[in-house]
Parts: sequence; structure tokens; C-alpha cells
Amino acid sequence: MTQTQNDAVPDAAIDIHTLPKVSLHDHLDGGLRPATILELAAAIGHELPASDAEALGAWFRESADSGSLERYLETFDHTIAVMQTRDGLIRVAREFVEDLALDGVVYGEVRWAPEQHTQQGLSLDEAVEAVQEGLEAGAAAAIAAGRVIQVGQLITAMRHADRGQEIAELALRHRDRGAVGFDIAGAENGFPASRFTDAFTFLASEQFPVTVHAGEAAGLDSIRDALVAGRALRLGHGVRIAEDIEIEESADEQAADGQEIGIANLGLLASWVRDRGIALELCPSSNLQTGAIEAFGETIDAHPFDLLYQLGFKVTVNTDNRLMSGVTLTGEFELLVDTFGYDLGDLLELTLNAVDAAFLPLEDREALAEYVAQRFDYAAGLASA
Repeated sequence: MTQTQNDAVPDAAIDIHTLPKVSLHDHLDGGLRPATILELAAAIGHELPASDAEALGAWFRESADSGSLERYLETFDHTIAVMQTRDGLIRVAREFVEDLALDGVVYGEVRWAPEQHTQQGLSLDEAVEAVQEGLEAGAAAAIAAGRVIQVGQLITAMRHADRGQEIAELALRHRDRGAVGFDIAGAENGFPASRFTDAFTFLASEQFPVTVHAGEAAGLDSIRDALVAGRALRLGHGVRIAEDIEIEESADEQAADGQEIGIANLGLLASWVRDRGIALELCPSSNLQTGAIEAFGETIDAHPFDLLYQLGFKVTVNTDNRLMSGVTLTGEFELLVDTFGYDLGDLLELTLNAVDAAFLPLEDREALAEYVAQRFDYAAGLASA
């Protein structure tokens, strides 16, 4: 892995919260503040499972931590219900960005499905415009408070619906007004990316970038379909690509701690993903909660994150749904440090992976990478002083 002057800095001396972060996989309807849900629900008469912010937040976390993606997705019934008006969308989007900035995120891509937010009469375009207004207001407030953040929308189509082309065209209409990419989300099993082949072909013809949820609830066939039919430049989660890696133990070599060193044999699909630098939008806590890593184990130390990282996959760190999982991006980095012993150099490499995978022009990614590296060096210098 990349070695820098930061490697020698003791982990305990670094406040990860202050480090610049890049968020690529974060759902708008999964990042609401419980207090906001209560207020918006009261205004529209929507019944919630709890009546105060603390209890409501606990309900979301407990419901999500079930080991079932299907039950995890049920929690969105309540958040989506309060995101059906222009004012509701603006507020949620504004607070979403403010919370990212407070967590040290300097660049974030916000994914959401406009087709789920038209129940009260908003058109698809009006919904996108409302979210963009909120994102810009949040960024402006963060910048006024002395923080740095830039955000873009990932316009998402729902896998179980038949609106792929319509949503793809919606994304393109807003490509110069906040939309930076396209995604498909929702129930993965039974709804492959190939359902939207025409939409993906259309987007490719317009040179509009795509990330696809794959390799979470479904396995290697879903990933293959996302790459072939979806023409995905990134994989949303993609954690189950590790199922295409076989570890062959070698008794002839041992690590310094006496453990046997395994030889990794990558299948064709895993080799393709790694060798082409297709980014994996890994979400450690969410992957555990939804059962996406059950083939590897039932605790976070069984997550193949470190295996993929050590083998050279372009892994990135993400939250997925901050409300449901009860996480922040800072917390996910801390979890990885505690679980796998990563140092500051590792955190920098993971962050630069996300910078490189961001749906930004090359010049902007280069500038962002330089800013991130400078901030990491500054943090290392403070810790060493």
C-alpha cells in the first residue's frame, strides 16, 4: 500500500473527525435527522413508530440491524413519506449536507430516487430542483461556517420499476445543474441491471457516468450484469466480489506473527474488477447489518474489506444510510482502524481511492487529491508536534 510520511504517526494521536473525507455512497432518504422526521411527519399526519427523536433514532437502528436487506429497506417507508413536498425535500437536502460537512466530508455524492417523491404532485424535475436547492443551501451554510464541501446528485432509478429510460433522461436534463451520475437501487435479487440495458446504452452514448448497486443482496452474476449491461464505472457495495477469490493456504511461508500466508487466486470477474480499477463503494457497517457479508462471517472482522484492500482493489469507505445504521463516515474509518489496524497512510490511500473514483472532471479530482493530501500532512504534523 502507499507509504507516506504519515505512516509513523501514532493512530491515537490523530483525530479522524478532522481529516478530509469523500463520500460516494450515501442515500438522501437514509440520512435524515430523527427530529426532522418528527416535525415533517406531524405536519402531514404521518404516523411514526416513536414519538421522540431519541426513541425514533433507536427504532431505525434496531430495525436496520436485522441481517435482512428486505427489512432494512422497510425503514425507508417513513423517511420517504416525509419527503414528498418541495419544502420537505429542500430541508432534508440542506441538513444532509450540513451533517456531512460537520463530519469532515469535503466532497459528497448524494444518491436518491426522484420517482419515489412525486406522491403529492411534484414532477420529477421539480423534485430534482428542490433537492438541488437544498444541497446548495447546505453547502453555502457550511462554507459560511468555515468548512469546505462540494456535493452532487446521483439520480437513481428503482430496479423493480420500469422507468429506467425516463429517469436516465431526467438525469441528463440536470447534468449541468447538479446531477453528476446515474444509479439503480432497490431489491437486487430478481431485478438485474439488464432490465435497464437501453437506458444504460443511452447514458453511455451521452458520456454520462454510472454506478450500479450490485454484489450486496445478490452475488457474482449481479456484479457481472452491472458491468456488462450496466456499463458501471463503480459498484455500489460490490462486496461480494470477494466470493470470486479463493485463498490457498501456504505452509511454506509465514508472516512475522507466525500466521500462515495465503495465496489469493482471483477469478476472471474479480481480476477484471481489480485490474481495471473499478471502484467498490464498500459500506462496512451496512454490509454487516444487511447480511451482505454472511458468506464470510457474522462479525465486522470477517468483512472482506481488508482482503480486497490488500489485494489492490480500489476500495472506498462509505456509510450507505447514516440514520438506519447509526453511523458517520468518521465512525466507519474508526471502525476500520480498530478492526484492521490501519494507520494514517492507509486512511489517506482509501480517501484518495474515493477521490479518483468521484464523478468529477480530471482537473477537479487532481485539485481535490492535492487538497486532501495537504490536509493529511497537516494533521500528521500536528500529531507529531
